[in-house]
Amino acid sequence: PPFQTSSSPEAPNMASKSGKGGRPELMQLLEELNIRTQVVEHPPVFTVEEMMPHVGHLAGAHGKNLFLRDKKKKGLWLVTTLAERAVNLGNLGKKLSAPGGLRFADESVMIETLNVAQGCCTPLALFNDKEGKVQFILDDEFINGGHEQVFFHPMVNEATLGMSPVDFLKFVEATGHKPTLTSFSDCQ
Repeated sequence: PPFQTSSSPEAPNMASKSGKGGRPELMQLLEELNIRTQVVEHPPVFTVEEMMPHVGHLAGAHGKNLFLRDKKKKGLWLVTTLAERAVNLGNLGKKLSAPGGLRFADESVMIETLNVAQGCCTPLALFNDKEGKVQFILDDEFINGGHEQVFFHPMVNEATLGMSPVDFLKFVEATGHKPTLTSFSDCQ
């Protein structure tokens, strides 16, 4: 069936290595929060372009995620924009007042902080950032764009998970993060 909620046997579970949560723990948390989800399993994808043929038919806002740090390595940002949006890191760095501008963070930092590897970055991994090191910047179109569902990877790049924008905010707040809703019209 096209919609499944079970974990793929091939899906990497980094939880055993790091002591942090993976896909099963995420799904358990969503259930505890009474958040209804729609999950579509698909082959592993590493870019938005690879993902869209598998999920582009799903009505809603699809996410693109950038895990960033400032030049001085003092701050971390998870930036989630609409999948089709181009983002100029220079303009975004100025908008966020990032010291020295923004750069992509090393994958090792992403694994340590969010427990996801490249290609799997997702705001759903914020439940692993117990220390609150990551500032979450969310494209305001996810919340104010009139979408019935918003879609992100559930800790692995072999699936896409959808939920209502209201439930997504409920999840983010349950992780202890407060999203900074941002217009990206001036960051392209």
